[in-house]
Amino acid sequence: MNTDFDLTNPAKSLELARNRILLLSIGRLILFFLMGIVLVVGIAETHWVVLTFIPLSILFVWLILQFNHQKDVEAFYLAVDEMAGVSQKRRERDLSELDSGSIFVDASHPFSSDLDLFGEHSLYQLINHTVSKGGSKKLAQWMRYALAPELAVKKQEALMELSKKEKFLVVFEALGKAFLKQEKSKDLFYQWLNGSVSWRNIYFLPMVFGPISGLVVLIGVLFGYIPAAYLSLFILLGLGLLSMVFKPLMKAMKAMPNDSDLKTFQAWAGLLEKEDFDHPFLQAYQKPVKSHGFLASKALEQLESLTFLIQNRTNLMYLIFNVFFWTDFYVLYRLDKWKVRVGKSMKDWEDNFENWEALVSLAAFIQEEALSNPAQWSGEKELVMEEVKHPLIRPAECIANDFSLNAKEKVVLLTGSNMSGKTTFMRTVGINLVLAGMGIPPFARTFVCGPFQLYTSMRNTDSLGESVSSFYAELARIKGLLDLASEGKPIFYLLDEILKGTNTADRITGSEALIRQLAQSTSKGIISTHDIELSELENRLPTLVNYSFHHDIQQDEIVFDYTIKPGPCPNFNAQKLMELMGIKIK
Repeated sequence: MNTDFDLTNPAKSLELARNRILLLSIGRLILFFLMGIVLVVGIAETHWVVLTFIPLSILFVWLILQFNHQKDVEAFYLAVDEMAGVSQKRRERDLSELDSGSIFVDASHPFSSDLDLFGEHSLYQLINHTVSKGGSKKLAQWMRYALAPELAVKKQEALMELSKKEKFLVVFEALGKAFLKQEKSKDLFYQWLNGSVSWRNIYFLPMVFGPISGLVVLIGVLFGYIPAAYLSLFILLGLGLLSMVFKPLMKAMKAMPNDSDLKTFQAWAGLLEKEDFDHPFLQAYQKPVKSHGFLASKALEQLESLTFLIQNRTNLMYLIFNVFFWTDFYVLYRLDKWKVRVGKSMKDWEDNFENWEALVSLAAFIQEEALSNPAQWSGEKELVMEEVKHPLIRPAECIANDFSLNAKEKVVLLTGSNMSGKTTFMRTVGINLVLAGMGIPPFARTFVCGPFQLYTSMRNTDSLGESVSSFYAELARIKGLLDLASEGKPIFYLLDEILKGTNTADRITGSEALIRQLAQSTSKGIISTHDIELSELENRLPTLVNYSFHHDIQQDEIVFDYTIKPGPCPNFNAQKLMELMGIKIK
């Protein structure tokens, strides 16, 4: 399929494709009736007229192919239009209608559930441009598992290059959205590819002599050189011979992928083959479509045409040609030849296309969000963020913050009044660490990060099915953190309102003990709390530093600036909130 689409005016291109579809439909209908007239006249009166049926049939097939091509063009531009609408929704952070990726939610994961990577209003909805199940799984895998810093740097460089290829990104995604509608499991197809070859050398005889003898018999009968009874005998002979290849062709027909899958793969391969990439990372992902001694696009185009023939063997036109020219032998020959030469590469191509779906998603995200400040990785255990923002908050409403944690500081104690922004800030830090680990420039003017592994405990809930309280669930998360910290791993943790499920005295005692234990480990991170008493630990623990969010009360209204500040929070707002809700406090 030609992938040279004009994106300067998609609406005009769509209208042009629809006009061509109308003309081709009319032409195909006229030619169909003409072919019927040729058959009637040729058989009943002037026999030589029947000979024109073959070129007319070829012309009819050509019109069908042109019609299908224009339908593909129409589907492509419709997909481009749909993508423009989705892009606008992403810019407005209206993500409710997009795939939430909820199947990837994993409460036991070190950080994904707490940071809204998947689910409603999630990072996955903002990033995801994949179209296949395999592509979405690949993207989810990349989101859940951070790269080592040296690999993240290389991937970031490659994604920055790819994000500048706007036409490539649009065409790649639109091709998938246009054609990859209903995926069919390819397990049966791969079993067929690994099976024995069905072709036998004896089949060369009917494959070669079938068309010749069929043409001779037809001409002889039409012009009276051969009695009509011989035509019946020839058809019976043909049916007997065709039965030899009936089973292998039926087996192949059941195993073939959907033509829409193959059309998408073929178009993607053609697009990748034509593109020039500078970064070795992208060249490595491009290599599979070119490195087998043949172009993947050509091989997939051959399979697509063979699949079309196999799946349309019951079509009236095919049946006529098959009975007279024994075309099944030729189809089986080409099919087995393709399997021997190309079959082993098919799984590699599909896996590679899934990688490209994920790469296009990340690069399109960078392009849409205009992310231009790459993450910088440090050998020190430090974290520096300037003007850092949360990607899921509408850009016009999002408040940027500056934050730093040097190599000597280990614990940030974050205090603040209710709704002041503590949890959102912690998620901002976490989700930008996730982006950096994926090779995506964070939402920050400056972002310097050490080689950390992220771990969170922020959204612990009870489970009736497992008889687990939220307090016990939090303790289990903390135990997981302590186990990792005891192994000496460079953990960066985010703990929100620790030990909130117990009484004040036990909470303060337990929190202090936990903070001291973490301060003695190789890990570091942020702990939020409402217990202002804990802020005094800064005087006794040199590695602990206080940060806070403040509020102001103006005319019985609580006002927040959502800006992080050094030092502990000077006041809290719980009583004022209760009063505003009607609770009378003496």
